[in-house]
Amino acid sequence: MRSWQWKSFQALSLDELYDVLALRQEVFVVEQRSIYQDVDGYDRGAEHLLLYTEPRGARLLAAYLRVLPPGLKYPQASSLGRVVTSPRARAQGLGRELVAQGIARLDSLYPEAPIHIGAQHYLQRFYEGFGFQARGDVYDEDGIPHIDMVRPARGPR
Repeated sequence: MRSWQWKSFQALSLDELYDVLALRQEVFVVEQRSIYQDVDGYDRGAEHLLLYTEPRGARLLAAYLRVLPPGLKYPQASSLGRVVTSPRARAQGLGRELVAQGIARLDSLYPEAPIHIGAQHYLQRFYEGFGFQARGDVYDEDGIPHIDMVRPARGPR
């Protein structure tokens, strides 16, 4: 059983914030060779999902994403982003579980809002498996092909 933790920006410890920023930089900047401004002003208004594991006794941030309320990034839509698994924790199904957790959180908090993402284009089929639909054409974002995708609102519960 995995222990996922939801935290507001203010509830993140300094060590957790460091781990989050280090993982995002390791994957999005170094591994993907994309020089961009990761700290984009949205983290303070986001909820953050973290999964720590302890392979070989060392604490590892294995998976992370953030969710944004409607109106923060997209006018009428909520959003999830910065979806990342550690290279040391891949091939365990964490990506699917991570996205499912993020969607469930947004559906519970904002059931009447669609979910809008800017997905890396090579992940389009992955996100379609969660009910996302492509909107518009592929575009370049920081040297990586992206596509906007929207998952319709689920409505009130």
